Amino acid sequence: MTTTNLNIDLDLRHLSDLPTDKSPGIGCIGSGFIMADCHLVAYRAAGFNPVAIASRNPAKAQAVADRHGIDKAYDTYQQMLEDKDVQVVDVAVPPDIQLDVIRDIVKHNCHIRGVLAQKPLGANYAEAVEVVKLCKEAGITLAVNQNMRYDQSVRACKTLIERGDLGEPVVATIDMRAIPHWMPWQERQGWVTLRIMSIHHLDTFRYWFGDPQRVYASVRSDPRTATKFDHTDGIAMYILEYESGLRASGWDDVWAVPDGVPPRKDGRDIGIHWRVEGTEGIARGTIGWPEYPARTPSTIDFATTKCPGQWFQPRWDEVWFPDAFVGTMAQLLVALETGDEPAIGGEDNLKTMVLVEACYESAGQHRAIEMS
Repeated sequence: MTTTNLNIDLDLRHLSDLPTDKSPGIGCIGSGFIMADCHLVAYRAAGFNPVAIASRNPAKAQAVADRHGIDKAYDTYQQMLEDKDVQVVDVAVPPDIQLDVIRDIVKHNCHIRGVLAQKPLGANYAEAVEVVKLCKEAGITLAVNQNMRYDQSVRACKTLIERGDLGEPVVATIDMRAIPHWMPWQERQGWVTLRIMSIHHLDTFRYWFGDPQRVYASVRSDPRTATKFDHTDGIAMYILEYESGLRASGWDDVWAVPDGVPPRKDGRDIGIHWRVEGTEGIARGTIGWPEYPARTPSTIDFATTKCPGQWFQPRWDEVWFPDAFVGTMAQLLVALETGDEPAIGGEDNLKTMVLVEACYESAGQHRAIEMS
């Protein structure tokens, strides 16, 4: 909608573009929470076409197929890849397994046209490079499920930045306080937050502002998680330096509150808050994730010198989980019908992986790391 007297367009394009052709058959690998409760819920709501599913637990794959009306559940994903009705493969497996799965997928490029891979694209940057190379050589379009780019408040802020409503960005922050439910597969990685949680925020900074010149990161283990498995990066803090002078920082606190201390209900103890300050305006928002499965939309409030003295608070009904997952599949399907690179293509995502790796190197060496 558009205001009638203040000349500010409140249509902030918070939703993704959708493909004209929603018919390509989607084969799903994995039947865990992210597939069953996010991907497939979003795909059905958008009218996409999941036709098959497989996972390491065939019974669970069948249960998810029954729940979401998927006709075919295979005992193995290798069997599913033989299915000529599968044109797009949606991969939802742990990062240290993803490369091997992609190696199998590219053998079927006679009928498989696209892959939506999970973030992180690999257990490390080298694996991510190999994933991109394999898909490129096979002529398969690769997109990455960096789903925070499709959070509604994140997209709305991107619109404000592109329209110039905030002027030149000066300072940007993302502040996360959370107690994540880490997956069992993370115990064998030796790392936690930078590649799993911070990667969302680092990619969001890239989405908003492009690539920084350098990054400085500091990490420590999370006392709660350290009692369960060894890791280096439970709590992560990082500063991105841009050539323009912009400084962006993320504070990813997975300690948040000690066990036995009840978090406050005002969102200050458990939540994700972001803020962008520019020469001509300010935007601040929240990510509606901590209340899941309750549907809590993300929010944005902004002010601009175009309308002195006014704050604007557009709102919507969509939420990050699961609605953002419409966008991550949609950008792949749009790319398949236009022939363009996906909005979050493999080559672009390598730059996010580089930024994550630079954070690990910075934390290990206690110095700023140049992105070059």
